[in-house]
Amino acid sequence: MSISLFSFFSGVGMLDLAFERNRYNIVLVNEYCTQFLEAYKYARRKLNIAPPIYGYYERNAEYFVRKRGKKRLEKLMRAEREQGSLVGFIGGPPCPDFSVAGKNRGSEGAYGKLTKTYFDIICRCRPDFFVFENVKGLVKTQKHKHFYSEMQHKLLANDYIISHKLLNALSYGVPQFREREIMIGISKQLFERLGYQATLDGSFDFPWNEHTISELEEILNQPWPAMQRFIVNSRRVNRWTDYEELTVNYWFLKNDVCHHPNARDRFAVKAGRVKMDSIAEGDTTRKSFKRLHRWRYSPTACYGNNEVHLHPYKARRLSVAEAMAIQSLPREFVLPREMSLSAKFKTVGNGVPYLLSEAIAITLYDFLHAEGGENQHDKFQDKN
Repeated sequence: MSISLFSFFSGVGMLDLAFERNRYNIVLVNEYCTQFLEAYKYARRKLNIAPPIYGYYERNAEYFVRKRGKKRLEKLMRAEREQGSLVGFIGGPPCPDFSVAGKNRGSEGAYGKLTKTYFDIICRCRPDFFVFENVKGLVKTQKHKHFYSEMQHKLLANDYIISHKLLNALSYGVPQFREREIMIGISKQLFERLGYQATLDGSFDFPWNEHTISELEEILNQPWPAMQRFIVNSRRVNRWTDYEELTVNYWFLKNDVCHHPNARDRFAVKAGRVKMDSIAEGDTTRKSFKRLHRWRYSPTACYGNNEVHLHPYKARRLSVAEAMAIQSLPREFVLPREMSLSAKFKTVGNGVPYLLSEAIAITLYDFLHAEGGENQHDKFQDKN
């Protein structure tokens, strides 16, 4: 059974890439920002991935809530179903209004309203399933939790069975402490057809931990290195942890960031060089100008809101290539030269880490193709 995906708030396609490399077919892409959309197209050309068959929609997602856009979307969904495909939506609406580090305007903010728009599109156009991604503030902040609860009740009222969880990318092999709220919804009709059973409150047990590399607590309890004096071009051998694949330097080497096409894409340090060089390797306690440790994972890759991450052993800020490595993107993923530096760092920092996205994509695919639904459901419950 093939799966066709309609992607909303696509950015440069970090979430999409993980799905399309794991047996999903992206058939439509919606992104309002011109720079992000052009970068999406460029990255796909470099990866030799064909454009979506229904094209790119450079417009506000609210278009698909209105009569004309809704009618167009439903027509395309119907065409995919007639060919025997399941139809899914994936999307991570812009998060600044729910972010702890953002303006905290919630559902009333210009970006926050787009989260409601996404759920409106789902409830009006009724895909077989959907994936939703956003920041932890949606479940950690009291006023945002109320809005999120309202959206869940709306989905339940529209016959969706849902499962959601706050995931940490570190558990999925990403060299970064990054929490993201993920929700998966499946139409009640499809859910029952697959042989699954929902709980009384309309939720289900999705096997979120199916592709974790380890428990988060075990990872955090490793003897990670403390701060060390910053020395330009110094050499330090890993003698602290067995989880070397979760370290910044492992990914720098894996992605060959020095020779990556985006290696020279970085902001220059215009002032305060002496002060910057005094910051120890591994000192990530500061609000800004955090220097990463080569043999430790990175704090959340958030290259905006005046947060600056410094290279562990170079007297400079991180490059775009290094930021993408910390997001666990494949080394062949490239952003166009003409894209502004600010836009590059913004879209990389806002994206869903690739390995986390891939784990969700694979687990969901298996869940939707499970044989003997009830027995498979019992197996999933046992693992969680």
